[in-house]
Amino acid sequence: MRFLDQNLEFTRLPGALESFHANADETQLSAFAAAVKQTGGRFVALWGSDERKRNSNAGGYAVHVAFGIAEGLALVTLPMHAENPEYPDLSEIFPAANRLQRTCFDLLGIRARGGDQRPWLRHANWPADYFPLRRDVDGARQFEAHNEDYAFVRVEGDGVHEIPVGPIHAGIIEPGHFRFSIVGEKVLRLEQRLGWTHKGIEKRFEQLPLAEAHKLAGRVSGDSTVAFAWAYCLAAESLAACTPPPRALWLRALLLERERVANHLGDLGALGNDAALSFGLAQFLRLKEDWLRLSGELFGHRFMMDAIVPGGVARDLPGGASEKIARQCNAIEREVRILKNIYDEHAGLQDRFLTTGRLNPALASALSISGLAGRASSQAWDLRTQFPITPYDQLDVRIATHRNGDVAARVTLRFEEVFESLRLTRIILTQLLENKSTEYFAPLPAAPDGAFGLGWIEGWRGDVLVALEAGPAGSIRRCHCHDSSTRTWPALEHAVMGNIVPDFPLINKSFNLSYSGQDL
Repeated sequence: MRFLDQNLEFTRLPGALESFHANADETQLSAFAAAVKQTGGRFVALWGSDERKRNSNAGGYAVHVAFGIAEGLALVTLPMHAENPEYPDLSEIFPAANRLQRTCFDLLGIRARGGDQRPWLRHANWPADYFPLRRDVDGARQFEAHNEDYAFVRVEGDGVHEIPVGPIHAGIIEPGHFRFSIVGEKVLRLEQRLGWTHKGIEKRFEQLPLAEAHKLAGRVSGDSTVAFAWAYCLAAESLAACTPPPRALWLRALLLERERVANHLGDLGALGNDAALSFGLAQFLRLKEDWLRLSGELFGHRFMMDAIVPGGVARDLPGGASEKIARQCNAIEREVRILKNIYDEHAGLQDRFLTTGRLNPALASALSISGLAGRASSQAWDLRTQFPITPYDQLDVRIATHRNGDVAARVTLRFEEVFESLRLTRIILTQLLENKSTEYFAPLPAAPDGAFGLGWIEGWRGDVLVALEAGPAGSIRRCHCHDSSTRTWPALEHAVMGNIVPDFPLINKSFNLSYSGQDL
């Protein structure tokens, strides 16, 4: 099949997700990316793979680019020769591709012709000619780390000076360096330097069995463990032709909505605290703690790690669980509505929230922003509605969107998504009670060598993508996980410009992006 009137032949990938794949040459890749942009489609992810000596045949490398189009997820693969692997710069069409192109070179030595050529993940922790994701590289090898002389962009002029923040912060957040160029307290420019938590996760996947690597996927970003685990399992089930029992899918949705509520509760408290309303922090953390304790009681882990497994879920709801969850939903909703009224009517809070850290809709679209940050800037993009998999194809998810794109919009969106997730949870509980089946797991069949699958799930922060290729005898040849934070971090650089330095923690928290999720 063909999409966007382009001369590319796509084949539908197996599985529940509407996903399609095509091989392309350089001209076709660039033309398809431009067509996606012109028709309002979205850039989703970019990653590379080492294809040398596949099936004993000489080969090279490949770059894979995923796009969101009207028909679903379109994956375009560009094969490259082993000598001097290069591909066209896509950052001129989709700026969000920039850091991923830099990452691709740091890990595989595959270079984009154009764009920013500075290193992104390497941080001088390994030699410039060493590429850790190549298949002939020993992942256990270690090098002496060196201080990196990174070429930050300098802003010059009368009264301009710099404030370096991080990478180590005063709190428990993960490391990230923020270089502010300011006049007085007004921010002229912010440049980020991330990658401090690079863990070699993609190399580690190659050492794990296909049926067990969901545990690693669920630890890519701990606050999104359900979303990453589900995306991984969706990919594994598609390439192994496995269909989980219907009850398992409803239980997965229950887990995902509980993860969404937990994170929104924590963020609403932290945002109140960052605007000097410590009462908000105390109340929302109390509610979040109650929520997490019940998750731990019912699913064996406060954050529900390892609850989703290939073929279904690890356990069914214990007796009386539905009633406990329903009572908690009612109690949480009652208290959150009271707290929303307090937040809405608190003059000092609204003074800090309104117009602060604005990301306008046009820029959000240009930067391929999705998820919570995108919806607060008029990007009505939610996989639970656009490309729903079971059971979301049986749920009428109401997308909350706002146009202002400021801290106030991102706060309001969190409130609205809490209420919507509580509504969906009640529907899910009803379906689970009506479904008398006790089956919640189906064994994962053996996957053929070279089988490929995609998983795409709407996490609480935004979409999560997992691309998975099976190796021989139940192994993994390549697994790439993508957190939407990778695309959203550059938006923070724009949102803070024109604001004052003391508002940065508030703006940063209103996005609450993952460091770990983009530092694979």
